[in-house]
Amino acid sequence: MHNEQTIDAQALDLMLRAGSRWVLWLLIILSIAAAAVVLERLWYFLRERRPRRQIAEMLEALRTSGAKAALKALGDVRSLDATVARACLDHLSEGPAAIEEQVAAVLESQRIRYERGLAYLGTLGSNAPFIGLFGTVLGIVRAFHDLARSSAALGTQAVMAGIAEALVATAVGLLVAIPAVATYNVLMRHVETALASAGTLGHRILAHVKAERATHEEK
Repeated sequence: MHNEQTIDAQALDLMLRAGSRWVLWLLIILSIAAAAVVLERLWYFLRERRPRRQIAEMLEALRTSGAKAALKALGDVRSLDATVARACLDHLSEGPAAIEEQVAAVLESQRIRYERGLAYLGTLGSNAPFIGLFGTVLGIVRAFHDLARSSAALGTQAVMAGIAEALVATAVGLLVAIPAVATYNVLMRHVETALASAGTLGHRILAHVKAERATHEEK
């Protein structure tokens, strides 16, 4: 029992020394890191936006002139759709099954690139309120400790002021979490849309290959 009281006293002393301000600084640092992730992902998605004109020209060239002309029409544009199209066109002679496997492999590898950093936003959005709540608990512990050591009149004012200050940590935690969750959902929606669009393009090329093979077999 004596050991338990000693451990409690040590834990209380540690909480009183730490206070809750470090939690606020931690949340500020985490929010700055989240903003950096969001800006980096937005810039990345902007550079990887779908080249609609080149994709249309590539499909037209594939129908009329073949794989080499399609690759030339595609050029050196950067996007998920272009990466999938190049993978399909490079393996066009290997048949529909090989093309289908290439599409699946490219989409899986590109998913990793597209989702880079987004797990941090999701984790921050889920845990920032708990970090803020932890800061609030530390502040309330300190406030009640001050109440126990003060006179009744002064102690009540001190504990109320301490609790009000402690609740700031929870508010900041929510302020960090809400934008992080919202941004995570928006960016993940963009990733899923981009992957679906690229997968559709891969299947359009695959359908062209199957149609050409069926035509040759009929002849």
